[in-house]
Amino acid sequence: MIKLDLSNVLVDYDLSSYQKEVTKIHQMIHEQTGKGSDYLGWVNWPYEYDQEEFDRVKKAALRIREQANVLLVCGIGGSYLGARAAIEAIKGPYYDDTLEIIYVGNTFSSTAITRILKYIENKEVALNVISKSGSTTETALAFRIFKQFIENKYGEEESIKRIYVTTDKERGLLRPQVNQKGYESFVIPDSIGGRFSIITPVGLLPMAAAGIDIDEVMKGLKKAYDDLNTDKLEDNSAYQYGVMRRVLEKTGKNVEMFVSYEPHLVYIAEWLKQLYGESEGKEGKGLLPTSVNNSTDLHSMGQFVQEGTKCLFETVITVKEPIEDMLFPKANDNDDEMDYLVGKSLHWVNEQAFKGTLKAHVEEGKVPNIVLELKDTSAYSFGYMVYYFFKVLALSAYMLDVNPFDQPGVEVYKRNMFKLLGKE
Repeated sequence: MIKLDLSNVLVDYDLSSYQKEVTKIHQMIHEQTGKGSDYLGWVNWPYEYDQEEFDRVKKAALRIREQANVLLVCGIGGSYLGARAAIEAIKGPYYDDTLEIIYVGNTFSSTAITRILKYIENKEVALNVISKSGSTTETALAFRIFKQFIENKYGEEESIKRIYVTTDKERGLLRPQVNQKGYESFVIPDSIGGRFSIITPVGLLPMAAAGIDIDEVMKGLKKAYDDLNTDKLEDNSAYQYGVMRRVLEKTGKNVEMFVSYEPHLVYIAEWLKQLYGESEGKEGKGLLPTSVNNSTDLHSMGQFVQEGTKCLFETVITVKEPIEDMLFPKANDNDDEMDYLVGKSLHWVNEQAFKGTLKAHVEEGKVPNIVLELKDTSAYSFGYMVYYFFKVLALSAYMLDVNPFDQPGVEVYKRNMFKLLGKE
């Protein structure tokens, strides 16, 4: 499902020399004995997820589609990035559907919040708030505002039917509201952290509401589990990629730039930036994850990548089978001098842009490139890809000897912000 190409990394390497370390870490992951092991619930999730709750997710999604033409997904970080990445990647750009997904609770922007309130005034609205603690400020602020909007629009009884809560099973500020009001609720498992929660109701409910077949997502997860449940480096491309990240870091490359050539993959990169950055960036360690979307960004960042500071390597995510394609048309004249493309598919043109850029960056720019080719961006392939990146991240982070599943540094800005806001 994912083809790994390491032929352009510009370093001499012997992956087999890492086999002993990989075997040790593989056992740590699957026996759940490494740092942060309480949050390794995602490892066996493809076979251990709650089927009863999964069925409730599908029923709730159908109900949302019947009652609303706008679903507000209220969350930040892992509580929305995964779902957005999935919906945009699988559905593609400008998809035609009866339900529009709008993401709130991820910003303090007064302009964004008030504009959304105005936009949904005459819409039929449902709301899915996603927060384990219920106290994340951006999300809590938005939930109060949009909950009041729904209550004022529909009244108390009907509003309860239009609000869906995904939170901790027992604790947090949202659970008492669920118990008091009777909102339908779904559980964020204790053993799965936010940036891994896309495979739980956190990501599955918005996906299903958007019309995505989440059974296919879970089938992809299971296939990846089966394929990648081996410590043998020659058979596990996720581990090969994970090791190569550390190899390149040792050569002085401290930035990993995720590159895609499809606009609807932008949020996959955003999700990866959280997954990698929040998991590895500790104790003065870790690669800085960043991203570009080509060919668009070749006209802005391309110059730096080609000739700027040699601090980075690129991880390019390509798609073999696009969602849509067409042939370039012939015109009555050739005033634009574009006849050389007549009869060629736009996807083929995009592929040549990638190949030309790869050659330029590697051969002349001396920028190492890792290439990951996805078969397509179907629900099945997306599920496979998510688990693939989980395994890459777990191996890479344990090779750094950090806990991949906490984020102590995030709390520092919160303390400062709360003091400035006057919160005791």
